[in-house]
Amino acid sequence: MKPGPVIIRGQTGYSGGQRVFLGFAPASVLCGISYADVLDEQTGVGYQRRIAREHSLAFKRYIQTEGAPTIPLTFNLRQSCASAWKLVEAPDGSATLTVDASAGRVLTQVDGQHRLGFLQDSPVIFSFMSFIGLSEAQEMEVFRTINGKAKGLSSSLLDYTGAKALGADLAEVDPALFVALGLNRESESPWCGRLDLGGGNTVGPRRIASLRTMHQAAQRMLKAGQVGDKVDAAAWLERSIAFWKAVVVVLSEQWAAPRQHMLCKGIGVYALMSLAGHLVREAGDRPLTVDYFLIKLSDFLDQIDWTNHGPLEGFGGSKGADMALKMILEVRKDIYTRLSQHA
Repeated sequence: MKPGPVIIRGQTGYSGGQRVFLGFAPASVLCGISYADVLDEQTGVGYQRRIAREHSLAFKRYIQTEGAPTIPLTFNLRQSCASAWKLVEAPDGSATLTVDASAGRVLTQVDGQHRLGFLQDSPVIFSFMSFIGLSEAQEMEVFRTINGKAKGLSSSLLDYTGAKALGADLAEVDPALFVALGLNRESESPWCGRLDLGGGNTVGPRRIASLRTMHQAAQRMLKAGQVGDKVDAAAWLERSIAFWKAVVVVLSEQWAAPRQHMLCKGIGVYALMSLAGHLVREAGDRPLTVDYFLIKLSDFLDQIDWTNHGPLEGFGGSKGADMALKMILEVRKDIYTRLSQHA
């Protein structure tokens, strides 16, 4: 796109309780002045999912067929970029949007990332609606509302953006999600930076489980180990970190090769977090330190075959996780029985 002003004529009005601008423009122009605020998992900035190339290419093939219709795109003109856009309204509701293309991409893509993904050179005309001056938090909530049930949208991304929206209230409203995010965030956690949040890709073998997996696993841990109604999310995060530190020591070889073992995949994470809850409940007044968990786990955890083709291979879903935990507890019981017989 050539630098300079992009002028789009349309009209203003309301969509629900928010003012919007309605217009029409070629896909090439809209691609040149808009962007998807994709989540950067290193900084936590952004909220959109990463692009699904197959999905986007399928839409490109579709929209280039003769007579193919599509619904309007949805954007937002953020106030933080107000110096790069100008909206002039007339009394009859008509309006002119001027965007300074030399300032970079100004409109955020609230809904339409995959439709525009590979249309940078396309002359196809799109109708669009742009909110005028939504905050990033409001924009993110619109995205979640539109896409919350969308097929293919990462449930981990919805968890993460939901956590951002809750802010300081997260520990009280959803302690399990607080624990899951803490495991991914805290530098002393073995899981630090290893969970898939649903945003940008991480290259290499480190990415082994999703935030949604750990969120659900933390719910299982709290169910197994919580006493009373009051949940101290910060305390449970500390316990979870200590537990996983112990796991890494006891199962060091398996942890170092997560692709070949089940302990860092769904069933393994579910079962182990449930086990953590059981061990917390057993502890009573004992300090829940790494050493406590090492003492408990070192008796039996390495006696289980954690490989992809071991006894955990056939387990799946919630019932499978319950069966995997039952199997782990039976192995523990058998070893304790054998040890007591030789005492």
